[in-house]
Amino acid sequence: MRIEKCYFCSSNMYPGHGVQFVRNDCKIFRFCKSKCHAAFKKKKNPRKVRWTKAFRKASGKELVVDPSFEFEKRRNVPIKYDRELWTRTVEAMKKVEQIRQRRSGKHILHRLNKAKVLEKEKDIKEVQRHLPLIRSPAAGLLQKAQQERQVEEVHESDDEMQIAEAV
Repeated sequence: MRIEKCYFCSSNMYPGHGVQFVRNDCKIFRFCKSKCHAAFKKKKNPRKVRWTKAFRKASGKELVVDPSFEFEKRRNVPIKYDRELWTRTVEAMKKVEQIRQRRSGKHILHRLNKAKVLEKEKDIKEVQRHLPLIRSPAAGLLQKAQQERQVEEVHESDDEMQIAEAV
């Protein structure tokens, strides 16, 4: 059973599903659903349509460069059946899938950490921009009262110094 990839969104297509479009130059395009087929007919670029895998890879939301992806590429070289080779291949596929899951998990955690830092910076900027809305008017009154007291104390000390000089 051959599992094809959708030309537009890169999702898996199982036999008997989807639509095939054959261009005049005999190039075959396979689409998983009518949504992909319609977008292709409208000449939409998959890298600019947000729900496609191409967009996610182009914008850095998914892991792009990883040696484990080389294992998935199709090889059309006929090989004589060998049970040992078959079992080793299946075991290798499982290991590669575990490695891919681990690496994609690390990639996602890295993205989340970066997003937390950006969110914190954004919050700090917003608070600084709207600081007058956050401060209460009473806090301003207390500060004014403290400043007035300090000014009065300075005046009193000046008065005392003048009296001391006069004596």
